[in-house]
Amino acid sequence: MLRIQGHAQQVCSGLTRRDALRIGGAGLFGVNLFNVLEAEEAKPPSTFQYGRAKSVIFLYLFGGPSQLESFDMKPDAPSGIRGPFHPTHSRTPGLQICEHLGRTAAISDKLCVIRTMTHPHNDHNACHYIQTGHKWTRSAANGSDVNAQPTDWPSIGSVVEYLSRQQPGSHLRQLPDYIYLPNRLGALQGYDRTGQYAGWLGSAYNALATDIRKRDANDNPYFRVCDDEQLDFRVKSLSPTVGLSLDRLDKRRELLTQFDSGRRNIDKLGTYKNYDRIQQRALSLVTSEKMREAFDIKREKDSIRDRYGRHLFGQSTLMGRRMVEAGARFVTVAWDAPDGYSWDSHRSAHHLERHLLPGFDQAFSALIEDLEQRGLLDETLVVAVGEMGRTPKGTSTWGRGHWSHCFPCVLAGAGVERGIVYGKSDREAGYPIENAVSPEDLAKTIYWALGIDPDLILHDNLDRPVPMIESGRPLTHLFG
Repeated sequence: MLRIQGHAQQVCSGLTRRDALRIGGAGLFGVNLFNVLEAEEAKPPSTFQYGRAKSVIFLYLFGGPSQLESFDMKPDAPSGIRGPFHPTHSRTPGLQICEHLGRTAAISDKLCVIRTMTHPHNDHNACHYIQTGHKWTRSAANGSDVNAQPTDWPSIGSVVEYLSRQQPGSHLRQLPDYIYLPNRLGALQGYDRTGQYAGWLGSAYNALATDIRKRDANDNPYFRVCDDEQLDFRVKSLSPTVGLSLDRLDKRRELLTQFDSGRRNIDKLGTYKNYDRIQQRALSLVTSEKMREAFDIKREKDSIRDRYGRHLFGQSTLMGRRMVEAGARFVTVAWDAPDGYSWDSHRSAHHLERHLLPGFDQAFSALIEDLEQRGLLDETLVVAVGEMGRTPKGTSTWGRGHWSHCFPCVLAGAGVERGIVYGKSDREAGYPIENAVSPEDLAKTIYWALGIDPDLILHDNLDRPVPMIESGRPLTHLFG
């Protein structure tokens, strides 16, 4: 079953998605809204305009998929490098894709494959770097400090949420702009991993995250068929079954009006000038039929659900499509590591062959084709990436260690050039030798595609101007 999660700490004031829904579904609606939403009205940004992409679906493969078992195969390399799988031809000249990615190979003429993502942060805290465009700077001698903190940099999705809320009419939107599926990153391992939150920007801009859990300690819902009871993505506090009638909601509104009057009599300094707008925005979320319907995956035809795959990643990817179709602007779909490994394939290639590669292949290819058939691909940027790759030299059982120096990223939609490969690695897929791409470059490319100035200046919680991304350049030449 699903619960709504939120980052527990409040920073720079602001409302977590969980709190907004709790206030609407269970508490005295609106009484404390001003205190928790005031900060987001304080400093409007300089600009926000749509680019080619109206929305982004960010498929995050946590743990580090192997470049040598996916999009940068080296069949002529020594046996200790090339791996246990064979390449298959794709529809892109010069691109050989792993045999277990056959459906993706068949649609590669719709994709741009970047082979040369690179950075020096060789552990899983690079999830902060990939999701924010900022290096991990927290001092942790052995990388054990994996949980998010309010001093972290804001995720790309949180920045999009922040900028979007400054636009006229944003308080009437019926769906949050930043959504995280199917759970907070690390939740299935007992972590609250960094990079996914709004950090110092303020927890008001955290994603609305669903929370689908494991059956038990040994379960991996990414590796099996999931039933509808577990895949109930609907937001329970917005469901009519919670007993919040329209009459009760009207009474809460009346009571709220009385509180408003009293507060305005007390405060004569104009502090509450944005209260009505904040109240309208929260109310529009709580009463949104569109939002309830978007989270009900059972509205999809069985044939579509089968096409994506009934495993957790497939159904979450389908839900990602439903979210952008309903109007969300940045949706992260994470393939997490409930077994502690998954894409972090240290031990063997068994899970790659049986679950990881086929599961991604099915869901990713279905998403691209589904978006195109619905006329959404031209306005949706799809990004598929991990935080690192794997070591060129494998183990005796064909596991591979961490390797952040060269790994792939796949782009599609929103005007991205189709059927191309960008960047070239050395003969062992260990280092870029042409067109290296940094996480800063990727972040700026996403912002640029959305029509956000990649060099935009934000203000932190101390009102200091800081660049949204400190370095890098958008890869505009990858777009037609």
